[in-house]
Formats: sequence, structure tokens, C-alpha cells
Amino acid sequence: MTLVKKNTDNFFPSFFDNFFSRDWMDWNTTNFSTTNTTLPAVNVKEDKNEFTIEVAAPGMDKKDFNINLDNNQLTISSEKKSEVENKGDKYTRKEFSYCSFQRSFQLPSEVVDGDKIKANYSDGILVIHLPKKEEAKPKPARIIKIS
Repeated sequence: MTLVKKNTDNFFPSFFDNFFSRDWMDWNTTNFSTTNTTLPAVNVKEDKNEFTIEVAAPGMDKKDFNINLDNNQLTISSEKKSEVENKGDKYTRKEFSYCSFQRSFQLPSEVVDGDKIKANYSDGILVIHLPKKEEAKPKPARIIKIS
């Protein structure tokens, strides 16, 4: 008896299999994870004073987000339910919507000042500012005189 091993070195057959077997007109699954939950894109930037996390979450409101810092783990989560209401009992279509996600980031305790974290939501982008501690900021170069 022999075991059949999938050849992972040959990329093209799996690519073409996926290309031809995928339903390209099914737009419902393009922005979803494998667990059928939405997973917003995240940018993480760093400058000399802070880290900035940007979360793309259009169509939401700032009250839909929960940001939690626990033992240097920053967790961003959201849960939104909406229901299209129709007047009366006669309707031919009624749609429900449910959207949730959770993203976590392990913050370096020696670099990020957890007491000064701030967040704002504008134009579909949640921006979280993570200021660096003074001792973690880069120091300017200085000249040392020889005595």
C-alpha cells in the first residue's frame, strides 16, 4: 500500500484547478474568511512617536466597535446586526444582516504606553494611536567630547 502525497512544489495545477472551478460571479465570498465572517483589512504604521493601526470597516458606526487592552493584548472587535423593516405582514422579501469580527495584536509592553492609547473612526476607517514610551523613542545623535 502506498500513500499518495500532494505535490506542493507544482503551483500551476492547483492554481488552474481553483481558477476553473471557482464561481467568479459569486461576489458574496470575496471579502470573507474561511469561517464566513468578515475580516477587515488592517494597516500597521510606525513613526518615531507612535504605532498606528488602521482598520478598514466601512458602513459601521463608532458605537459598533469594542477595543480592549488586556495584558498587553489589544483586541478590536465588532458586532453589528441589522434588519430591514417592512410595514405590515405582507412582504415578498425581508433581509437580515449580521457582521462580526475580532482582531488581536500583542503589544510590546516595554515600547507601547497602554495608558495613552486613543482611537477615532472617520470615513470608514478606525484609527488607533499607540504612543511609544519616552524611553523607547529614538534618541538624537550627540557628540561626546573627549577629555
